[in-house]
Amino acid sequence: MRIGIHGRDFQQKSSRFIERVLTWLSQYQSEIFVSSKFQKHFKSKQDFKLKVFEHGDNLKNLDFFISLGGDGTLLESVTYIGKNETPILGVNTGRLGFLATLSREETEKAFDDLFNRNYTVDERTMLKLVSDPKLFSGCSFALNDFTIMKKDTSAMITVHVSVDGELLNSYWADGVIISTPTGSTGYSLSCGGPLVFPESESFIVTPVSPHNLTVRPIVVSDQSELTFKIEGRSKKFLVSLDSRFETVDESVKLKVVKERFKAHLIQLPGQHYFKTLRQKLNWGLDIRN
Repeated sequence: MRIGIHGRDFQQKSSRFIERVLTWLSQYQSEIFVSSKFQKHFKSKQDFKLKVFEHGDNLKNLDFFISLGGDGTLLESVTYIGKNETPILGVNTGRLGFLATLSREETEKAFDDLFNRNYTVDERTMLKLVSDPKLFSGCSFALNDFTIMKKDTSAMITVHVSVDGELLNSYWADGVIISTPTGSTGYSLSCGGPLVFPESESFIVTPVSPHNLTVRPIVVSDQSELTFKIEGRSKKFLVSLDSRFETVDESVKLKVVKERFKAHLIQLPGQHYFKTLRQKLNWGLDIRN
C-alpha cells in the first residue's frame, strides 16, 4: 500500500501519537509519503523511511491519504490530492472536527478496517473559482467555501451577487460566503446559515453581518453560475478558498461554479453524518437528564 500523510503544527503529545500511527502503518508494509510541512514539524528518533512530497507533486498512485489534525488540515489535504480523488481519512488531533472525525482512541482499529477495505466513501461536491486575473496559483477549488470579505477598513462593502446572470441581491455587509453542503457546518453556520445534507446538490449564499436584518441565507442549485461585483470605500478586498486568502481589487472578475471532480472522504463502520452532527453540536444533551 502507498499511503500519503499530511499534518502540521504538532504539539508534543501529538508527536507521540503520530509515532504510533507511523508504527502501525509500517506493520502493514506500507510505503509512506509525507508532505514537506509534515516533515518540518514532526521530529522523531526512529527511522520511518518517509518519502517527502511538495505541493503540486502528482500523487495519483496513492491508495489512501491520511490527514492528521483538525478540519483545517483536512482541507489542506484536499489541495494536495486535487483531481486524483484519493480517498482521505481524517484523524482528529484537534478539537471540533466535522470532517476529521476519527479520534485517537479509534485509530488503530480504523487502520484494520482501512487495510481490509471495510469502509465506504462519501463523495463530496467542491466548488471552483474562475477569476480574471487567475488567483490561488491555479489551485482554484474548495471543499468548504469561497468568501469575499472587507479589508483594512471598518466600513461595510457591497457585493452584487448574480445567479445565472440574474441579480440575486446587493449585499451591504462585511462579506458574503458561498458554501458547499460540506461547508454548511463551517463559517456559513457561524453566520446563521442552514445545515445542508452533504448529498444535496446545492450552494449556500450566506451574508456576513448584513446591514439589513431581513437579508437571509439562501440555497441555490450547484448547477448555477454565481458571479460577483464588489464595491466599497476601500479598494482592496479579501477573497478566500477554504483557509487560503488573496487580496483583490474591485476590477477582478469572479465566478463560482461546481468543480468537475470531488473529494472522497472515507467513512468507517459506525460513522454517519447525522451521528457527527449529534456529537459535535451536542444535540439531545440536556443537564436535566
